Amino acid sequence: MKKRLLSLTLVSTLGAGAAMADVDATAVTDLNLRAGPSPAQPVIDVIPNAGAVSIQGCIEASSWCEVNYNGTEGWAYGDYLAASTDAGSVRVIENRSAMNLPTATYEYSEADSVAAGGAIGTVVDDTYVTPVTPADNTVVYVRDNPMEPIYLDGEVVTGAQLPAAVGLQPVPDTEYRYAYVNGVPVLVEPAERRVVYVVR
Repeated sequence: MKKRLLSLTLVSTLGAGAAMADVDATAVTDLNLRAGPSPAQPVIDVIPNAGAVSIQGCIEASSWCEVNYNGTEGWAYGDYLAASTDAGSVRVIENRSAMNLPTATYEYSEADSVAAGGAIGTVVDDTYVTPVTPADNTVVYVRDNPMEPIYLDGEVVTGAQLPAAVGLQPVPDTEYRYAYVNGVPVLVEPAERRVVYVVR
């Protein structure tokens, strides 16, 4: 399988928010913890639904946040992180200013490059869908028949809707289709193109 790789040399620094305290948050769905702030960076762990993280900072004009999960530092997509406030639980990125969320900034080297072809679209919202538990042979088929990975802006989670540009392949003896999105295989309900299962 050909892989589209994103080579990043990141120098992480915190800007004016460095003096601010880390922000405690929880994942609102099973969420990839990646080695860098990009959907092309490798997944180093999975933050479970309701898993607690400490946010050290988020990139300005982006949804990527540097977090600590159970002692492991990495990057999570902030659209799927929520924090408790006096007004109740709120999405972190939508309320970053009111929460005084620390800002992470980066200096990229000249050797930096993006995934071949670039992102072809955006993952659309995270409407709730009933998760499925696929049969073992379905998971085996998807893993044993990898596709060229497609990269989208955002993070792929259960309930996310894939744009039409993402090609879907049938899974034998099931109603589902599959694709490899942001380096992760997913099962998709074809009518609305919503992710119903992330293969990990």
